Amino acid sequence: MTETHTPSRPSSAPPAPSQLAADPAHPTGRTATARPAAGHPAAVEHEVDWEKLFAARLLATRARPYLATALFALHPVESRDVPTMAVDRHWRCYVSAAFVERTPLAELASVWVHEVSHLLRDHHGRGDRYAAKNDVDGPGERLRMNIAADCEINDDAFGDGLPVPAGAVNPSRLGMECGRLMEEYLREFRLGPRTHQWAWLDCGSGADGSERPWDLGPGGANALSKEERDRVRFRVAQGIQGRPGDAPDGWKRWAEEAFHPPQPWRQLLGAAVRSSVSGAGTGDDYAYARPARRSASLPGVILPSLLRRPPRVCVVIDTSGSVSDAELGSALLEVAAIGRATGGRRDAVSVISCDAAAGIAVPLCRAESIPLIGGGGTDLRAGFGQALRSNPRPDVVVALTDGQTPWPERQPSCRTVIGLFPRPVRYSENTGYVRQPPPKWARVVRIG
Repeated sequence: MTETHTPSRPSSAPPAPSQLAADPAHPTGRTATARPAAGHPAAVEHEVDWEKLFAARLLATRARPYLATALFALHPVESRDVPTMAVDRHWRCYVSAAFVERTPLAELASVWVHEVSHLLRDHHGRGDRYAAKNDVDGPGERLRMNIAADCEINDDAFGDGLPVPAGAVNPSRLGMECGRLMEEYLREFRLGPRTHQWAWLDCGSGADGSERPWDLGPGGANALSKEERDRVRFRVAQGIQGRPGDAPDGWKRWAEEAFHPPQPWRQLLGAAVRSSVSGAGTGDDYAYARPARRSASLPGVILPSLLRRPPRVCVVIDTSGSVSDAELGSALLEVAAIGRATGGRRDAVSVISCDAAAGIAVPLCRAESIPLIGGGGTDLRAGFGQALRSNPRPDVVVALTDGQTPWPERQPSCRTVIGLFPRPVRYSENTGYVRQPPPKWARVVRIG
C-alpha cells in the first residue's frame, strides 16, 4: 500500500513543540508541523520526503522480515527539532526532513531497524530502572545510556542488506566486547575523549527514558497503548522463533525472554512452600498446656487451645543420571531455604534421594551432609511413595527434578510442590520417550 503526505498548512511562525497537534485532515493521521512564513530563517528547510522514508521502511522489512510488525507499528512524525530520527516510548518516530534528504536509502533502512530496536528491547524502561537503582540522572547520564543502548543494538544489527550508518556507535570503537547488554556497557565506560564524537547523539526518550521537548506524550496522536506495545513485541518474538537461523543470537535471546520472562524462582519456590505449609487445616491440633481464652467465660470448664505444630516437609531430590552436579548443588541450597521457610525447624524437614529407586528419608541437620545417591534412570513415583510412607507423614512433599520422569497417577494426600530444572523438550526416536508434563494438582515452579 502506498502512503502519501499532504503538505502542512502555512503559518506566520513555527509552533513550539508543545503546540503541535494532530491534524485530522492529514491522510495518514500523523502530526504535522506548520511551515514558517517567507523570510523566516527556517523557511529554507524542506519537508520530509515521505516516499523515500517509506521506501526505506520497505527495504528494512525485506532485510529483516521478523521485524515487519514493529516497523509498521512505528508512526513517523515530522519534526525540525531532532537531529536525525528519534523515538518515544509510545512508538512514534520523529523524523528530520534534512536527515532524510541527505541519507542514502539503504542507510535510512538501517536507521529504521536501529530505532525500532530501542523500543522492542525496552531501553526506555531499562534506562529509568538503571537511573533509579544507581541514583543517577541528568543529560550526561542519559547520553551514556543512549550510547550503551546503541552498542547493544549495533553489534549485530547490520549486514545482510543493511549497511552501517555513518557515525554509528559500535562497542569495538570504545574498546569493549560485543554481545553484551546496555547495563553491562554502562559499567565499562564514561564520557570523555573517546565518546566526544557522539555528543550529538539523540535517539529520543525511547532510547534512554528521558522525555524530550518534542515528545507528544501519551495523549498525542498515534500513541500505542501498553497492551498494543506488548502485542507488537509478542508478534515479533513469534516471527523470530518461527524462523530459527535467520535472526542474530542477540535477537534470539530477546525473543526467548519475551516468551518466558525471567522470574525470581527462589522467591516463588519459597512462597509455594510457605503457602502449602500454612494452608487451612495443616498442622492444627488442640492441647491443654495452654487453656483457651474462652475458658474465662465458662467457669469450671477448661477448654483446650489451638496448637499449631511445626509443618513436616519431605523433599524428594532427583538424583538420576540426567541431573548434573551443579543442579544437585542447587537442590541442596533449596533444601536449606525450605528449612528456613518452615520456621527453622530442621527436625521437621527430611530428604529422599531418588533415581529409579528411592532411598531412605534423611532428617535435615545440615544441607551439605545429606547423602545424594543415584545416577541411574528416573522414576519419582518411588520417591513419592517413600515420602508418603514416612512416619510421621509429611504435610508437604517437594520434588526437585528435571521433569524426565513418570508422575503418580493419583494426587497425594498432602500438598505437593514441584521445582523443575530447565530442560528443552526432546524426543528420542530410539525409545519413543516423550517427557510428561507435571500433574495439574501440583504447584510447579521453574528453577533457574
